Amino acid sequence: MADPRPDAIVVGAGPNGLAAAITLARAGRSVVVYEAEAAPGGGCRSQPLTLPGFVHDVCSAVHPLAAGSLFFRTLPLQDFGVELVQPGAPLAHPLDGEEPAVLCQDLDETAAGLGRDGAAYRRLFHPLVTHIDELLGEIHGPLRPPRHPFVLARFGMRAMMPAVALSRAYFREPRARAMFTGMAGHSILPLTTPFTAAAALLLGTVGHAYGWPFVKGGSQALADALVAYLQSLGGEVITDHRVTSLDELPESRAVLFDLTPQQILAIAGDQLSTGYRRSLEHYRYGPGVFKLDWALKEPIPWKADACRQAGTVHLGGTMEEVAAGEAAVWRG
Repeated sequence: MADPRPDAIVVGAGPNGLAAAITLARAGRSVVVYEAEAAPGGGCRSQPLTLPGFVHDVCSAVHPLAAGSLFFRTLPLQDFGVELVQPGAPLAHPLDGEEPAVLCQDLDETAAGLGRDGAAYRRLFHPLVTHIDELLGEIHGPLRPPRHPFVLARFGMRAMMPAVALSRAYFREPRARAMFTGMAGHSILPLTTPFTAAAALLLGTVGHAYGWPFVKGGSQALADALVAYLQSLGGEVITDHRVTSLDELPESRAVLFDLTPQQILAIAGDQLSTGYRRSLEHYRYGPGVFKLDWALKEPIPWKADACRQAGTVHLGGTMEEVAAGEAAVWRG
């Protein structure tokens, strides 16, 4: 008689939890995913948050790695309704009294728009864009001996720098410096901190290689496609089921969590090793994010056409202003 117990249970139906479940199901394992909310997706959800007829992404809206992820590229997401939309440019970074800096998907076009800093920008990003898949294979996965050590070293030597320091080392003019530190702001750290350049290098490289697309109809379409594909493989997703203890779950060979450290402690703390439990207890959460949703009757009247064409606009000001803003948030 077949064993009714699933091989694995995943708690949390965010993109990482669903990716883990799909990996297990493709390997022939039975898997059940439990999600506390009414809809799967975690930070990849969409809801009608303002006026009727408007759909807003609850958290993530722009998905460079939906196009660039080595894992996602193995999934038949288009067969399940995912359509990625590429804006006219991934990013614009306006500055008072100047033309905005623009990250175009084409690297040479971006460099041409950065004046005296164009050659330095191309020198910084071209080797990374050329070897983007090898780079993603090295940094998106568990720690292990590198398979492409020279690609990883070229990235790592610059990624370990503070974003402000690298920007000053490579660029002389405000636009390139502002755009680079604006991307580095996604690290949510003071930009004088080591390794903050990594965020800008990765986002810029993926932007040139794969763009910064959004999902037609909202990010929920991506989560729904992951669920539908998992179900086509025999996996099961149970929503509106908040797990508060491991004792609530049916017996299985493995339990995986797509949750925060505090949530894992609350559910499974008494069954974790002392060392791992202590690591979770000492985890330091970063600053929160404030998000404002608008229902617009017409496009935003940007003065610069590039801002009207870009899918993302960074309103951070100059490098110095971006750095001051990040430092202020970090200080509370």
